[in-house]
Amino acid sequence: MPTNITILPLPPKSPELNPVENLWLFIRENWLSNRIFKSYDDIVAHCCDAWRKLENKPWRIMSIGRREWTNGF
Repeated sequence: MPTNITILPLPPKSPELNPVENLWLFIRENWLSNRIFKSYDDIVAHCCDAWRKLENKPWRIMSIGRREWTNGF
């Protein structure tokens, strides 16, 4: 192991440390919550629409994916 690399053991279940999980949480809270879906296709359509909205905001993706604890090393 190189001396300039520090291994940080992570807990086996740590979704809060996965930036993708935080993106899905943002999508659910802002565009998919408090809805009743008519069908599976309706769920897929709403998810695709929410993803496209987020895709048009790359600065939002960067801010959600960035973690304060990663800057301390």
